[in-house]
Amino acid sequence: MERVGKNQLRVRKWFGVRKEIAAIRTVCSHIQNMIKGVTKGYRYKMRSVYAHFPINVTLQDGGRTVEIRNFLGEKIVRRVPLPEGVTAALSTAQKDELIIEGNDIQLVSQAGSLIHFFV
Repeated sequence: MERVGKNQLRVRKWFGVRKEIAAIRTVCSHIQNMIKGVTKGYRYKMRSVYAHFPINVTLQDGGRTVEIRNFLGEKIVRRVPLPEGVTAALSTAQKDELIIEGNDIQLVSQAGSLIHFFV
């Protein structure tokens, strides 16, 4: 890996076999995702859907913890701590929508899957 210019980076592999070239492509994809995350950021939107018992989603610690109440009428309060660098917010435009934002696509998607897993 070498820096070619001010805004260019070159990743090379000479005489690489298939798995080594695949690893190089993975490194390039991670670098592109990091650049996009720092410049634009990543945003996932999740909606809570219910038929009879309305699910209440609240935020604690300034969007660092998501609390899910009344899931299927249960009295259990589910608390989902979000990874470092990921914040959550409730949407004002759409009812029952949770917006998850951050710079790292892997952490943002992991936060969405953690919320889905805890429910």
